[in-house]
Amino acid sequence: MSYLDNVRTFVRVFELGGMSAAARDQRVSPAVASARISQLEGHLRVRLFQRTTRSLTPTEHGHMFYEGACRILASVDAAEAAVIEATENPRGTLYVAAPLGLGRRLIAPHIPAFAEKYPLITVRLRLSDRKIDLTAEGLDIAFFLGRPADSDMRIRMIAECPRVLCAAPGYIAARGHPADGEALVAEGHDCLNLRFPGAAEFQWELVTPDGPRRFAVRGRLESDDGDVLTDWALAGQGVVMKPAFEVGAHLAAGRLVQVAEATPPVPVQLACLFTHRRHQDPKTRLFMDFMIARISAELKALEPA
Repeated sequence: MSYLDNVRTFVRVFELGGMSAAARDQRVSPAVASARISQLEGHLRVRLFQRTTRSLTPTEHGHMFYEGACRILASVDAAEAAVIEATENPRGTLYVAAPLGLGRRLIAPHIPAFAEKYPLITVRLRLSDRKIDLTAEGLDIAFFLGRPADSDMRIRMIAECPRVLCAAPGYIAARGHPADGEALVAEGHDCLNLRFPGAAEFQWELVTPDGPRRFAVRGRLESDDGDVLTDWALAGQGVVMKPAFEVGAHLAAGRLVQVAEATPPVPVQLACLFTHRRHQDPKTRLFMDFMIARISAELKALEPA
């Protein structure tokens, strides 16, 4: 298996752009990762990367080998998956990503039960509100809220999640209770925006009597962490747009109050994204089936009676 280990390390170095990042991903030391690349280069008798003290760049041979290496690993994964499925004993590591609020509230709580049911499967959960690249980051599954633009990926829908606009009672007392999206803009309300590097100009899509419409809201505070926005809203810093499941407890307790009820946000899709070949892996399918059943049941329980 040492040659395959070398190939896997090469692929991760190529994709992640650095020896240290690939070493962390493979759970080995940078020295081991470097040794694997050196062994591979010695076997192939070519240099796969140009190395300097500050950068590591694939050579022409490195680019050529990467395409073949991916095909090799895909074939090995498919062969292993067939054997594992035949033995009904799935094993291996799953790399899963999700937005912070969704991951903390609907994904992470169910992973221990999955791990207990399938003790030979390791789950690595990455939570981030930033946009991710499933292939480049070596992920198996990415849960998301919204509509992905990447048509090369496969999607499994889970549910349509209602969203709400809400603010703290203190904010409403000081700034007023906006009736709709027009009031949000005209009255200059502080809107708390989720924004990250590379994000487009932010607009809130709300349901009006004439259909969905985008409102160019403004605010003094922005963050790339959705939970930070919730904390700011609780502290009376502005109006926030959140999935109902994230703020339901705060609304029930009166810590937050719905605003602009005449023009509620367009519901957001909750789904999971995966590559075509990942779907052939039994552990990927098992994880999606398990989580979708649990999440769907939890969301249904949260619906108003």
